[in-house]
Amino acid sequence: MNSDAEPVLPDPSPGRTPAPTRRAVLGAAAVAFTTAACSTPDHPGGQSGSGGSSSSASSPSTSGAATTTATGSPTATAGGGLVKPGIASRPGDDIVHGPRDRSEVALTFHGQGPASLTTQVLEACRAADAHITVFAVGTWVTAAPELARAVLAAGHEVGNHTWSHQQMKTLDAATADAEVAKGVSALEKAVGTAGWWFRPSGTLHSTARIRAAARRAGYARCVSYDVDPQDFLDPGAVAVRQRTRTQVRAGSIVSLHLGHAGTAEALPGILTDLSRMGLRPVGLSTLLRDVA
Repeated sequence: MNSDAEPVLPDPSPGRTPAPTRRAVLGAAAVAFTTAACSTPDHPGGQSGSGGSSSSASSPSTSGAATTTATGSPTATAGGGLVKPGIASRPGDDIVHGPRDRSEVALTFHGQGPASLTTQVLEACRAADAHITVFAVGTWVTAAPELARAVLAAGHEVGNHTWSHQQMKTLDAATADAEVAKGVSALEKAVGTAGWWFRPSGTLHSTARIRAAARRAGYARCVSYDVDPQDFLDPGAVAVRQRTRTQVRAGSIVSLHLGHAGTAEALPGILTDLSRMGLRPVGLSTLLRDVA
């Protein structure tokens, strides 16, 4: 387990915003990609929380008001009745989990990979009435914008996972800035919004340099997670499901990956397990809706 302490989130008031109504999933053309691991294989899973205080930042320009995609559908992060959570505008440590006192969890997917697996994930979510957040890689969004649009059209949420999925801890300041900023541009061009959330690639924890790059691109906070089944190592669907079930609890943020067949295969079982545990899968903005 990582020795870093989790950031303590304020006690929330009772939930007030229901998950957005799901729309029909858009058709997606088949596009094949290989998904790189989002964290180095030797990083520990489980609880985390790093970073320091930061200066204030503005939100990505298109996230604060309702926008529409090229297909005319309102984006999930800006429309659908969602309101930007206060914590998304307040600089601080990585967001590791949500409130522990209500039965919700956020399934977050590192977004790149073939259309067939994205469609499989969206169908599993539709069948279970589950909502997710996809942290999209800019090159993936640029090559297949219809997939990002399908995510939003299905009532889910998008965030920024950099432009080209590099190991961000190793980058100099200028390259880190470019990775975040180009990710913003790719999302805005494809779907009309860069979302309210940023997750750095190649690392569980942000650094001062990463947080500065995120702030300059309009993200006050970086998003981490407290549940990591390490599905990017392809341990198989049974292992991904079992590891998720063992680690998850109320308020968890789960790290999963769109581009791995074992993850897509495991997802219906994960959703069944969450239902049996009384946990509802919601988008990140819904999970954190009243965290200031």
